[in-house]
Amino acid sequence: MRSLRTGLSLTSLLTALAALLLAAPSAHAADPPLRDLATAKNKAIGTAVTGSKLTGTYGEIAGREFNWLTPGNAMKWGSVEPTRGNYNWTEADQIVDFAEAHNQDVRGHTLVWHSQNPSWLDNGTWTPAQLSQLMNDHIALEVGRYKGRLAAWDVVNEPFNEDGTYRRTLWYNGLGADYIAQALTAARAADPAAKLYINDYNVEGVNAKSTALYNLVRDLKTRGVPIDGVGLQAHLILGQVPSTLQQNIQRFADLGVDVAITELDIRMQLPATAAKLAQQRTEYDAVVKACVAVTRCTGVTVWGFTDSDSWIPDTFPGEGAATPYDENYAPKPAYHGIATGLGGTGTTPPPSTNGCAASYSVANQWNTGFTGNVTISCAAGSSLPSWRVAWTFGAGQQVGQAWNANCAQTGTAVSCSNASWNGSVPSGGSVTFGFNGTWSGSNPVPTVTLG
Repeated sequence: MRSLRTGLSLTSLLTALAALLLAAPSAHAADPPLRDLATAKNKAIGTAVTGSKLTGTYGEIAGREFNWLTPGNAMKWGSVEPTRGNYNWTEADQIVDFAEAHNQDVRGHTLVWHSQNPSWLDNGTWTPAQLSQLMNDHIALEVGRYKGRLAAWDVVNEPFNEDGTYRRTLWYNGLGADYIAQALTAARAADPAAKLYINDYNVEGVNAKSTALYNLVRDLKTRGVPIDGVGLQAHLILGQVPSTLQQNIQRFADLGVDVAITELDIRMQLPATAAKLAQQRTEYDAVVKACVAVTRCTGVTVWGFTDSDSWIPDTFPGEGAATPYDENYAPKPAYHGIATGLGGTGTTPPPSTNGCAASYSVANQWNTGFTGNVTISCAAGSSLPSWRVAWTFGAGQQVGQAWNANCAQTGTAVSCSNASWNGSVPSGGSVTFGFNGTWSGSNPVPTVTLG
């Protein structure tokens, strides 16, 4: 290597060295939000959302951490046209508006499916010509409504059985296998710029079902049918992440289409233990890394980011804890697995709370109501870039309006996080937030945890 230019004083050299050290990132520096990590890898990190919940802590996390949103139910046929000719776009519009306000893309879900259709459609008696027209009209209407505002659509959802044969559905039985090509063609006509996907589950590894999907996509490409990508839902079970996941992503990419992991969750038998949560973290990390490793894998969407919003417990009794956040909106080890999969350190959130603590007090109390205050304070030499506190009420109290914090309550559990203006707690300093609440019988002071 070349030698340093002569003539620099010792003081100058030491000053330059100090500047370099200060500019170098700390080994324990806080990770940025997931969306920033994903953007640095040219990937998407998304979540399915419920439009009515996009406020408070739920909305704050959805906006901060993700750069893609998928409506969990709001764009399905049964939601938007529950009775023939009568439409409800309220929640779908709410999600699209939220995404645009937070510089996020939206994945439309889903246009043609065998499930969650309106009863008038499922129970009707249709000729092939009528069924074909119904499908074309629905796609033209819904995709056309959001033309230019949605980045991608799951056009056809779950067309295959586990053995790779076509699922016998309203569409297959009435129109044959080419209903898929018809739906894709109609979607392209309605919005030429949106990316068009076929989406299915249990196709994450190389197996009979994923091979059937592979053969279908290859055939569609050969025929010139518009198909831009495949969605691998990835509703996975702890300990059963396919070893051929990256290989499978790559073989679809080699067909000249994009691949997205569209509905990721990793469920476990309850109760969740530290060992299970640690394994779940490792498996989230592995899934994300498999996508990052393939250029045409566009990104990963989790199917709801909080356990309180997950479909798993209702569908698989005794199973759950499948998402990156717990029911109180606290990040789980799985969150850190996503972060490391995207190239982060996995150290935050939450930041280290060493030297910092939270205290709870009742400032005022009357009949059935009270005002509570929580103070987060840091000793000299400690500080926080952001904070989140949680507690469990012991006597049925309920949090009402909060100020200087975003608070949510599920059952007896309460979780509050900083507002946009008061996340930083300086060395030797403190911040306080308050709320109004209700009580009946007694109002004991709970123990607050800072994390």
